[in-house]
Amino acid sequence: MSIVIVALPKIEDAKRICKVLISHGFENVVPCGTAASALIAANDAEKGLIISGYRLPDMYYTQLSECIPKYYELLLVGSLSKVSEAEGSVMALATPLKIYELVNTVEMMLTQVERRYKKDKKRTEERSEKDIKDIQNAKRLLMERNHLTEEAAYRYIQKCSMDNGVNMAETAQMILMLIDAEC
Repeated sequence: MSIVIVALPKIEDAKRICKVLISHGFENVVPCGTAASALIAANDAEKGLIISGYRLPDMYYTQLSECIPKYYELLLVGSLSKVSEAEGSVMALATPLKIYELVNTVEMMLTQVERRYKKDKKRTEERSEKDIKDIQNAKRLLMERNHLTEEAAYRYIQKCSMDNGVNMAETAQMILMLIDAEC
């Protein structure tokens, strides 16, 4: 189940937003007064959304967005001037909040998180042990031969598979065959 974490400098404001969300059917909603407490709550749940103010007592929303777990999104809530300064990749709502805009935005963002989570989960479940070994061996060879980090080797295999329209296991097998043919 996804969690909605409301992190605002004034805990009373966070609790009010939580009440609104709960009254509109959201079950797992947590108020927080600091970014640290929001991150602790986020680490306890696998996926969700953090609604954050522009500036929390311990960090700005930009710093918080860099720390959130993989299956989380960030929704910035603040004055129109602060929201207009926000980075283009951050979803934002200006205050005063309209309840229907807040509820619709939270629903939309949680749907995106759920979709991304299920897609990644399905992808990992589909791979057989042989496919996983092939991907690991291809990564290892790319790391040794091309002096790549593990993450860079993985991204290379991933990019090649997307460019060629084949899955990662097939791409890894092609890489292994090409490198074996050279030897």
